[in-house]
Amino acid sequence: MKNPPMAVKLVMSAVCEMKSIKPDKIADPAGTGKKVLDFWGPSKKLLGDMNFLRDLKDYDKDNIPASVMQTIRQTYVTNPDFEPSIVAKASSAAEGLCKWVKAMEQYDRVAKVVAPKKANLAEAQESLAAIMAVLDQKRAELKEVEDRLAALQKTFDEKTEQKARLELQVDSCARKLERAAADDLQSTYDNLTGDVLISAGVIAYLGAFTAGYRQECTRAWTRLCQVLSRDIPSADEFSLSKTLGDPIEIRAWNIAGLPNDSFSIDNGVIVGSSRRWCVSTSDIKYTDLM
Repeated sequence: MKNPPMAVKLVMSAVCEMKSIKPDKIADPAGTGKKVLDFWGPSKKLLGDMNFLRDLKDYDKDNIPASVMQTIRQTYVTNPDFEPSIVAKASSAAEGLCKWVKAMEQYDRVAKVVAPKKANLAEAQESLAAIMAVLDQKRAELKEVEDRLAALQKTFDEKTEQKARLELQVDSCARKLERAAADDLQSTYDNLTGDVLISAGVIAYLGAFTAGYRQECTRAWTRLCQVLSRDIPSADEFSLSKTLGDPIEIRAWNIAGLPNDSFSIDNGVIVGSSRRWCVSTSDIKYTDLM
């Protein structure tokens, strides 16, 4: 086609501009003798290219040179004849190419607005990622603290339960001790008559004798009280220090140097409880004491 419609030539010149194809310089058809720029020659070569449609499909729309877009907007978009409806009257194929050029121009215009927003979005996403990393770290630290708190709470609950058990045991032991003390006090009270009677005998007659002989005598006297007399209760195992001794005073004697054996302590009780010297062994018949 040597002389295509002006609408077709207009569209093809726009396509050449989009693909950065330079126009040919030809003699002015008007006969002015000057050279004019003509895109139809390059357009025919472009249309004859077997990869023409594929190149349009794969066109790098995200990197269109600003100079190309400036030319398209100033020369073609503002041209009232550069409309698909008008171009369609001349060629349906040219109509499609016109739509393609307009679509590329609109995409570039939108992309120029969207690109900064994309950059801002990428920056915001990067900032969000950094914040989320810090948040994840804080969450991990919080979980560690919560785990420690849970462990401490578990230990606290266990110790509280143990404390409750110990308090029950202490209360039970206290009641048992109270009952034991009461029983011991009652037993001491019940045996008081015989124990005091035997203590009086020890103080009066046994101060000068050995520990072994004292034990023989006190056992015999205990037997007399419990078996023969029956009316005089006494402890099964008589102890002078327990009957008449003061634990605090006895402790003071030990601190002062008194030996801690029962014989020495009984001697101290005898001396402390006597108003006169003990009866001499020469004045006593052993058979009278047994």
